[in-house]
Amino acid sequence: MKTDTLVLGREQAKIKSAAIVVLFVILMAVASRVVIPLPFSPVPVTLQVFMVILSGLILGSKKSAIVQGTFLLMILMGMPLTAYGLAGPAAFVSPTAGYLLAFLPAAYLVGLYSEKLTGFYNKFVAGLLGIIVIYLGGTVWLAVYLQSFARAWQLGVAPFVVIDTVKAFIAVLASAGLKKSSLLD
Repeated sequence: MKTDTLVLGREQAKIKSAAIVVLFVILMAVASRVVIPLPFSPVPVTLQVFMVILSGLILGSKKSAIVQGTFLLMILMGMPLTAYGLAGPAAFVSPTAGYLLAFLPAAYLVGLYSEKLTGFYNKFVAGLLGIIVIYLGGTVWLAVYLQSFARAWQLGVAPFVVIDTVKAFIAVLASAGLKKSSLLD
């Protein structure tokens, strides 16, 4: 009887874990639709960076990478989940493709760092490292697209540093609140 209870408990834990991953994929899709276009840049302000960081902080490295990988696969398969509604292979040759592709390693890194270290400061540093990864991927691709690294930095990073730092700060606060509430345990 005790073995049956343990097996049932493990199965329930697996189902809950899968449901949380699905929830974060949905939240990532919703975050991609919150768009503030900037007239001077091909890169809009979205809530995607916030969700990438939050997924890493809450889910850890592996599950957050699964969330981001699933999100990218859904775009590749034709779901219009990018900021401007692009889908399929076209989304991965657009000006923002580098940012999209950087979501997976950024979430993994945030999750890995936050699994190893605790405390607000360390979680905030993890969020900032994730932003750096996103900026690196986005800037490299945007530089190819614009044929200028300086323009890519000017249009794809500089306008976003403050707002993305605020997003990281809020993600750390939100993750602490969600973990305390035990909603996602």
